[in-house]
Amino acid sequence: MILSALFFYLFAGVTVASAFMVIAARNPVHSVLFLILAFVNSAGLFILLGAEYLGLLLIVVYVGAVAVLFLFVVMMLDVDFVELRQGFLQYLPVGALVGIILLVELLLGLGAWVIAPEIVQHGSQPMPPLDQANNIQAIGHVLYTKYVFFFQVAGLILLVAMIGAIVLTLRHKENVRRQNVADQVARTRETAIEVRKVESGKGI
Repeated sequence: MILSALFFYLFAGVTVASAFMVIAARNPVHSVLFLILAFVNSAGLFILLGAEYLGLLLIVVYVGAVAVLFLFVVMMLDVDFVELRQGFLQYLPVGALVGIILLVELLLGLGAWVIAPEIVQHGSQPMPPLDQANNIQAIGHVLYTKYVFFFQVAGLILLVAMIGAIVLTLRHKENVRRQNVADQVARTRETAIEVRKVESGKGI
């Protein structure tokens, strides 16, 4: 239990600190990196609770979504990466230290059942009558039966947010020729070819 408590306070402390830095950092790129760190440590907390599926889902889905968020930030704010690269070597030792700490946390979280198997055994159990089901079956049963309406509403909200982000970041430049597939398919010989008679020794 002492080892479990140490892991919990480690992951929880880093999660709270990185979440604060998400809103405190002035650089949007730094905010995105702190958000990824918060997601990874939250995944470690889920694994300690015995919800391995939720922990891995948090890393695979949400960290991937943060990459898309990073793309929209770059598109909307027009971040100057040349300026950001200045002083890269100055912060390289600190970045390497943070990367090593993050790697150690991942190894401790994912290998908790090897180091201390009793940590995962204290995880919360599914409610009856799913007491014999595994973690994924219990989540799927509850999500698609009791909370199916809220699940659909959340999906609709995310869809609207995605469309809104695309509309906000979509900018059409003037005087730029773009492909029009409908016009290309509908063109005829008369509209595509123009024959002109040119006298000998004269240009068009």
